[in-house]
Amino acid sequence: MFNSKAPSLNELPSSQQLLRSTVIALIAAIVLLVTVVMPSEYAVDPTGVGRMLGLTQMGEIKQQLAAEAAAENATPVAQAPAVVQPSAQPAPEVVAEVAQPSAPVVPAAPEVAGLKHEMSIELAPGQGAEIKLEMLKGAKVNYFWTANGGQVNYDTHGDPYNAPRDFYHGYGKGRFTPEDKGVLEAAFDGKHGWFWRNRTNKPVTVTLRTEGEYIAIKRVI
Repeated sequence: MFNSKAPSLNELPSSQQLLRSTVIALIAAIVLLVTVVMPSEYAVDPTGVGRMLGLTQMGEIKQQLAAEAAAENATPVAQAPAVVQPSAQPAPEVVAEVAQPSAPVVPAAPEVAGLKHEMSIELAPGQGAEIKLEMLKGAKVNYFWTANGGQVNYDTHGDPYNAPRDFYHGYGKGRFTPEDKGVLEAAFDGKHGWFWRNRTNKPVTVTLRTEGEYIAIKRVI
């Protein structure tokens, strides 16, 4: 095991050769950082090579998705105060039915069916807004909303009464959408609706039309 011959001093790389190899490796790393890593991860492209290779577009999508995720994660926090105290219910009934929290908020049948509304919200660039319907489990609402020629990002979701802070139940979402329509069926007693955000550089007006079985409609944000 000791028969291997040790290299002579002439066979070892010189200090100059080691320095040159180190400099070459450092330059290659910097080139990869500027032309590949920065455009694809952070949408920063000082040389323009990343956009030619399609990497800058990838980075822009990643940054936008990260911003969308941060905005959506912040939304439930703003909703919490409105969810805890359903405004449509009498306070005395809530106190009397401690053992069944959902019972006090159940309205009489004539208050649930046959409501119809139209609401419009103007969103400045970067601004978000939310409208919620108070519904009972199984109730259905026909809806149609339009950005009136513009485009918005949206998230359709619901929260039960007294929902935990991090609770989330989604019905659907989309990006740069001009309009959407369908039937919203409540998965539980609570508040269900839409959050919109204007990611364009121009003001957008969102108009929402609803018709069906719901107790009340309210702009939350």
